Amino acid sequence: MTEKYTLIPNTDLSVSTINLGGNVFGWTSDEPTSFEVLDGFVAGGGTFIDSSASYTGPVGGLSETIIGNWTAARGNRDKVVIATKVGAQPGRKNLEPANIAATVDESLTRLQTDYIDLYYAHFDDDYTPIEDIAAAFDATVKSGKVRYIAMSNLSPARQRDWMLTAKREGLAAPVAIQPQYSLVYRHEYEGPAETPKAGYRSVAEEFDLAVFSYWSLAAGLLTGKYSTAADFENAPRAHSLKKYGTPEGLKLVGTLREVADGLSAQPASVAIAWLLAKGITAPIASARTPEQLPALFAAQDLDLPAEAVARLDEASQPFA
Repeated sequence: MTEKYTLIPNTDLSVSTINLGGNVFGWTSDEPTSFEVLDGFVAGGGTFIDSSASYTGPVGGLSETIIGNWTAARGNRDKVVIATKVGAQPGRKNLEPANIAATVDESLTRLQTDYIDLYYAHFDDDYTPIEDIAAAFDATVKSGKVRYIAMSNLSPARQRDWMLTAKREGLAAPVAIQPQYSLVYRHEYEGPAETPKAGYRSVAEEFDLAVFSYWSLAAGLLTGKYSTAADFENAPRAHSLKKYGTPEGLKLVGTLREVADGLSAQPASVAIAWLLAKGITAPIASARTPEQLPALFAAQDLDLPAEAVARLDEASQPFA
């Protein structure tokens, strides 16, 4: 059984150990349905909501707008921890200081708040020096617009450079990373630092960073509802499902179903519980409808036996 709340290291932010992904808001979930999901998430004890300026729509921003409308309607901004990101909006995929400064103001407006709890660099770019990025994020903290900062999708080497730069220059340092990590995508997080594009776990351990995994259910593959590649055709995330749903991926899903059946649990619950067993601070998972929430929360109550973890480790070895 996992604690339902945890303190992010080096902060005063207590968050639920299930992080609700807001990437579906304004995409596969319209605003009324998104409100139902958010209401259900809070009713179930959830407090941690993840978004990005790039979610969703042709120019991004719809997810933040829906979340802002919801907190305004419910009057509960101080009861939830909101994370959002900069650097992936269409036409603005960079971490130039001017883009960071402009995007944080736009996100605050859409979220209808005067502060962002956790602000991520969403993706890296090839030309902005890490010193400039670190200084620009530090400015968002010093202005009071952002409480804490974090990193997603920068290489482990660039993440380490940012941490060392912040320490050397006396700047606000990131407190968390958001890597892709799941039963069918293990290599980048678990791999040794000397392996190209790997070593995220090493960075987190070296600098005592929280870890919030994304695509924790591999675009829905690990919910167990897809048995063959043909099942992906009409799914909203068909493109991503085809990427994960290789013959090896579908074989892994079969094992996941067997483990879940043995525990009288749903596959999604087991997949999230496996991440929690691996030390992930709060896996990110989205819910298109409120009916999908109970399987996420059930992961917190699932006592995943060591033999179940070992069996899933072995079955997912092709992805390590």
